[in-house]
Amino acid sequence: MAFSDFLESVATQVKMENIWANTCGTWQNCNESNIQSFLAQCDEYNIDSQFCMSWVEDHKNEIPNWDAVSVSSLGWMNEHTSTGSPFSTSDESFS
Repeated sequence: MAFSDFLESVATQVKMENIWANTCGTWQNCNESNIQSFLAQCDEYNIDSQFCMSWVEDHKNEIPNWDAVSVSSLGWMNEHTSTGSPFSTSDESFS
């Protein structure tokens, strides 16, 4: 990894953590509503939502009602990203 790539990665992590601090505040304060705000703001700053949710999921044991938060975040991702919809590569789609 080039040093510039490393710096970009660190900058992205810092941006994401700042968004987290502004939307959720703490792991214990994370809920179905503010997780969607977190994802929306990450999206506004062009930070990959899967990257963000992977980071949040690393802390799932610290988040009360994780199951509901997880379902809420998945719903947001399904609605706002291409990862939620099936991708077909049939020959018909290229005609």
